Amino acid sequence: MAQNIYDNPEFFSGYSQLPRQVHGLNGAPEWPAIQAMLPDLAGKRVVDLGCGFGWASRWMREQGAASVLALDLSDNMISRAKADTADPEIEYRKADIEIVELPAAAFDLAYSALTFHYVKDFPRLAQMLHQALVPSGSLVFTIEHPIFMAASHPHWIRDEDGRMTWPVNRYSIEGERRTDWFAKGVLKYHRTIGTTLNTLIKAGFTIQAVEEFAPSAEQIRTNPELKDEIERPMMLLISAAR
Repeated sequence: MAQNIYDNPEFFSGYSQLPRQVHGLNGAPEWPAIQAMLPDLAGKRVVDLGCGFGWASRWMREQGAASVLALDLSDNMISRAKADTADPEIEYRKADIEIVELPAAAFDLAYSALTFHYVKDFPRLAQMLHQALVPSGSLVFTIEHPIFMAASHPHWIRDEDGRMTWPVNRYSIEGERRTDWFAKGVLKYHRTIGTTLNTLIKAGFTIQAVEEFAPSAEQIRTNPELKDEIERPMMLLISAAR
């Protein structure tokens, strides 16, 4: 079973204050880039893996999706999502995507935001999603960028020449990584970009787009805290076709 850090009260309290949780999709700088990767949603059956507060699930219905199955391991997330949703075509279900099985050819789109890096067995997940999608179905997801995850120090440091750097170590060594983020010992799984893409290809997907997200100059002007994101990528965005 995956680590359920989101039901840790200390973690959930801090996480709930993030701009992307307070302001929803408008608080996520990468959202316009994700939108550009998504297919036309009219009439589509969607599964949202790691749905969180349900922001994307509700948006997809607003764009014409026929139905959304929204999965999350956290009771806190599911409770909040249900409380904020009045739409019978969105089904929120508690599920561990590490082991969940979905019916064959049941969905047109599988979507996930910042969840797959919590999954230990990514090959199993990729294969399961491939069979759960109809032919020509789409997979669009974001994960913490492997370079960001492989950072050897939790903050910027100054090198001997006075330059600010974000050190990266053991990039090629895949597996468990633990970090202190709102709570101690948050468990994630590091995979290189190559491993992530090749796992999808081996499962039968065709890679359509890959983006190492960086904020625009306008976004940085609006939110100066984003300036660090041009020094090293924080998120990896991928779309693939069944």
